[in-house]
Amino acid sequence: MEKTESEKRVARVSFKVVLASVVGLWATYLVLMTLRADLLGMEFAEEMFARRAISTGLSVFITLGLWIVLRPFDMRPLWVKITVALLFAIPAALLSAQANRVVFADLQAALDDRVIQEFAQTRGVAAEEVDGDMLQDLSQLVVMGTREQIIEITFSRYFIMLAWCALYLALLTGEKARTAERREQQFRNAAKASELRSLRYQVNPHFLFNTLNSLSALVLTGKTQAAEKMIHMISTFYRRSLADDPTSDVTLGEEIALQRLYLDIETVRFPLRLVANYEIPADLEDALIPGMILQPLIENSVKHAVAPSSGQVTITLSAREEYGRLLVTVSDNGMSAATRDDIRPGFGIGLNNVHERLEARFGKDATVVSGHAEAGYATHLRLPLVRIRKAAAA
Repeated sequence: MEKTESEKRVARVSFKVVLASVVGLWATYLVLMTLRADLLGMEFAEEMFARRAISTGLSVFITLGLWIVLRPFDMRPLWVKITVALLFAIPAALLSAQANRVVFADLQAALDDRVIQEFAQTRGVAAEEVDGDMLQDLSQLVVMGTREQIIEITFSRYFIMLAWCALYLALLTGEKARTAERREQQFRNAAKASELRSLRYQVNPHFLFNTLNSLSALVLTGKTQAAEKMIHMISTFYRRSLADDPTSDVTLGEEIALQRLYLDIETVRFPLRLVANYEIPADLEDALIPGMILQPLIENSVKHAVAPSSGQVTITLSAREEYGRLLVTVSDNGMSAATRDDIRPGFGIGLNNVHERLEARFGKDATVVSGHAEAGYATHLRLPLVRIRKAAAA
């Protein structure tokens, strides 16, 4: 089985972040060492700063080389990464210390001459009069000082290299956590899209069965013109409803236009009993709602109000803004509460479908309230008011 794109993706710290961490660490070292030299009043301050800057730049490149060595172990266990860091930081520290020694070589020679002069003064002779024994003692003194200096620099560079390795491992751990979070979000989005797609596709067969039954009734009663008109409208309805992504939102204007077509289809079946009323403000037509979300509610009104009624029934689709939210209502004046006790909030395939789709799409930010109204039955959908202009800008 081929791996998905999210499974193939490996958590990596980008080069920009690595470079920033390396430069930041060594820049901090440069500032601290310069501040130390100023506080101690060391000689050759300007010369030392220039050479220290060059040495720091070389150390940046050496540390980047250390990163190149560490990078192949990014996916290995933590103890392996720590072991590799401890081992490879040693040659990196030695290279950095050697680079520092080379950069400061001429300045060190000047300091050695200074030591010779001070040594000669302590012996009461001129620098050029220092004999072999004195020179041997002086050489031992200089060598010991140089060795201590090299050891001190090497250990300090090793500590800095380890500090950067620890920083890199922390950055890598953070990146892995973010990658895992993104992968989890992708899985959640895929699951939600699957759920929305499944719920949306439940609507189409339900509607198809109803319209085919209506079409069959028209054919059996010899109403061929009405049947032909219904076939044309059914074709248009399905072409429009299936053209959209089942997980996407549509504007309220588009949803109302589609439901108007559906009610026109049902009007062919119930020409004297069904009246459709639309109360949709023009300034809300660009509000976004899930596609076909009103379909099950209108079907319920047709099935439980229009079909069993002998008189005229009005199905009303209305919308308004309520406290910054969108309120969409599907109502009818078909039957009294006493004869409609079989239709309860939360029951029925159609109403459950609406509940589940809104919950999958908006979570707790959307509600469905359905129940008996004064003249019939009404279902109110309250959901976030998101307009197509804002959604496009986002």
